[in-house]
Amino acid sequence: MIEATGLVKRYGAKTAVAGIDFEVRPGLVTGFLGPNGAGKSTTMRMIVGLDAPTAGSVTVNGRRYREHRAPLHEVGALLEAKAAHRGRSARNHLRVLAATHGIPDRRVQEVIDLAGLHEVAGKRVGGFSLGMGQRLGIAAALLGDPATLILDEPVNGLDPDGVRWVRTFVRELAAEGRTVLLSSHLMSEMAQTADHVIVLGRGRVLADMPIGDLIAGGGSKVTVASPRATELAALLAARGATTAPTGDGRFDVSGLDAAAVGDLAAASGIALHELTTVGSSLEEVYMAMTADDVEYRSAPTGVDTERTPA
Repeated sequence: MIEATGLVKRYGAKTAVAGIDFEVRPGLVTGFLGPNGAGKSTTMRMIVGLDAPTAGSVTVNGRRYREHRAPLHEVGALLEAKAAHRGRSARNHLRVLAATHGIPDRRVQEVIDLAGLHEVAGKRVGGFSLGMGQRLGIAAALLGDPATLILDEPVNGLDPDGVRWVRTFVRELAAEGRTVLLSSHLMSEMAQTADHVIVLGRGRVLADMPIGDLIAGGGSKVTVASPRATELAALLAARGATTAPTGDGRFDVSGLDAAAVGDLAAASGIALHELTTVGSSLEEVYMAMTADDVEYRSAPTGVDTERTPA
């Protein structure tokens, strides 16, 4: 288990993490979400002892990272895919890590096979693609067979087969009772992988709940298609619903459920070609939740951001 209590990190006048509390429990894949600058990377660095908290504490299995006699056996972390000597082969990189932590050499071959590196194990890391670097980072995180794994953007640079492998693998690790903290900007992938999510924004916890509860909280809408779409939309608006055209005679309805829309259409003699309830996606809920916490904003499409000299 990972437990943060009143965790604060300041860099001079800048507060990166502002007194957060959370638990990452074993047996679950916990998604760690937030815009750039939200404090995710800083928090993960504090978990593994790379940064010291300004205040508060964060522990892994009841101890601070540096208090563990054999940290790699307790916590495996992928924080930087290219954190390996470029002149070494993948196998030698793993052997050095294993030797410094008292891990038998046979474990090196095991993680090479687990991470799908057997064909490139003898090649220099400097020639690796981003995806192969990610696989090597995951292999290094697994060396000590740790009870806790922290993976920052592990699918970055992987092909679809690699992405599916990571998704299946982390779920298998959680099913074994391990603690898995997984950071990613790919909301569609997170929706398929995580059981629980922690969302940060400007160094504060915005949400900490099962992923199903988070998505359900985003509500739903009804998609309608009808040859008399304009007329039906006006009737629905008169009932207090909000409608938004999507093209091809279709529009979305918020504020009334599918049954109410269907009953009104039937009572008015209006044919329906489609009536579908559509739940919010994780991406939609996440974007709405973090809208005020993004570090940089893009200008709306079509807006000229350059000023013309007077």
